[in-house]
Amino acid sequence: MSTLQRALSRIPWAYTIRRLLIAIPTMLAIITMAFFMMRAAPGGPFDGERKLPPATEAAVAAKFGFDKPLHEQYLNYVGGILTGDFGPSYKTLGKSVNDLIADGLPLSLTIGVLAMILGITVGTFLGVFAGLRQNTAADYSVMGLAMAGISIPTFVTGPILILIFALGAGVFAVGGLGTYPNIGMNWHNMTLPVITLALPQIAIISRLMRASIIETMRSNHIRTARSKGLSERQVIARHALPAALLPLISYAGPAMARVMTGSVVIEKIFGLPGLGSYFVDGALNRDYTLVMGAIIVYAGFIVILNLVADILYAMLDPKVKYD
Repeated sequence: MSTLQRALSRIPWAYTIRRLLIAIPTMLAIITMAFFMMRAAPGGPFDGERKLPPATEAAVAAKFGFDKPLHEQYLNYVGGILTGDFGPSYKTLGKSVNDLIADGLPLSLTIGVLAMILGITVGTFLGVFAGLRQNTAADYSVMGLAMAGISIPTFVTGPILILIFALGAGVFAVGGLGTYPNIGMNWHNMTLPVITLALPQIAIISRLMRASIIETMRSNHIRTARSKGLSERQVIARHALPAALLPLISYAGPAMARVMTGSVVIEKIFGLPGLGSYFVDGALNRDYTLVMGAIIVYAGFIVILNLVADILYAMLDPKVKYD
C-alpha cells in the first residue's frame, strides 16, 4: 500500500460527510442572522445628509428590491447565494459583490497564509527551544517575549513597525501596493503586514508548543525510545516532535480563520485593498450585500478550516476516532 493510499484510508469519511452536511444549516443560520441584523441597523445604503426626492427614492427602492417585503428580500437573496450571485454593491458603481470579493480575497489570503506559515515556523521553533530548556534563562526569555506578543495588539505593533522600518530605515513601504506602473504584491509592501499579523501567532504557538513538548518529553514512549539507546536528537526528532505537534494541528485550523478575520485591522493600517478593507467600508456605508458577502466568505473559511484540522488530527493520531 502506497503512502497516499495509507493516508486516504486514515481519513474518517463518514465523519467528514456528516460535518459537510451539518455545515449547510450552519451557513444558512449565519446568513439569516447576518441578513436580518444588517437590516435592523439604523440607516440605509442610500441615506445621506440630503434626503432624496420621493420619486427618486421610490425608483432606487424598486431597482434594488427594497420595495418588497423583508421576507421576500431574504428569499431572493438566499436564492441568489445558491446560484453563486452575491448581488450588486450599493456603493461601488459598476461592480458586483462577486467582483469585489475576487479583487480583495487574493490579497487577504496571501497575507493570512504567509502570516500563518511564519507564525507556525517561528512559533514552533521557539516553543520547542524553550520547552527543552525548561526553567532556564532561555525559557524565561522566550516566554517573556511571548507574553509581550500576546498582550500588544496589532494596531499598536503595526504603526511601530512602520515608524521603525518604513519611515525610519526606509527598508519597506509605508503602505499600499506601490505606485503606477509598479503596482502589485511584493516583498517591499507585504513584509510589514505579514510580520504584524504573524507576531501574535508566533507568541501563542510558542507557548502552546512549549507546554506540549514538556508534556511529551515526560511520556512513556519517550522513556521507551531512550531505553533503546537512541540519541537525544533522534528521540526528539522521531518521537517527541510528531506527538507534540498534535495540539498545534488542532489550533492551526481555527487560527487560520482568525488570522483571515484579523487581517481587517492590518489592511486598514497598511492601506491594502483586501477583503477586510471592503468589509469595513461596506459596514460604514451600509453596503448590505458587500458586508454579507464578506461574512459568508469568512464563515465558510471557518467551517472548512475547522473540518480540515479535525481530519488532519485523526490522520496523525491513530487513537482519535470520530465514528
